[in-house]
Amino acid sequence: MSTARTLLGFDFGMKNIGIAVGQELTGTANPLTAIKARDGIPDWTIIGKLIAEWKPDMLIVGLPLNMDGTEQEMTAAAKRFGNRLNGRFNVPVEWQDERLTTFEALEQMGIRSKMDSKQRSDVDQLSAQLILQSWLNQ
Repeated sequence: MSTARTLLGFDFGMKNIGIAVGQELTGTANPLTAIKARDGIPDWTIIGKLIAEWKPDMLIVGLPLNMDGTEQEMTAAAKRFGNRLNGRFNVPVEWQDERLTTFEALEQMGIRSKMDSKQRSDVDQLSAQLILQSWLNQ
């Protein structure tokens, strides 16, 4: 198994999807962009362009779980999104527990809620970076 894989990480949301890029070789993830979604459905053309540009070997999708580890409504929506990514682009998808990543992103940015952020997309990108980074750190 190659350790120089390129990865794209996704922080799935019904209105916004944060995207980060990472390298297994360096073990680092960086925020890339955030795209709008309508009821959880992104503009697949934009994702297709990102996949064509970065040529990821794997996609990491954040899995929103309840604090006790049980699944919630958003868990199923995130799984559907990840399965569609795999089906459309034929790139393997892995899941990463994303509990507390939005909270951690807000804390790093020094704001209390996403509503306080002038750039909510910055929060989504940073959340995607944290999801991908936690996957790389495992």
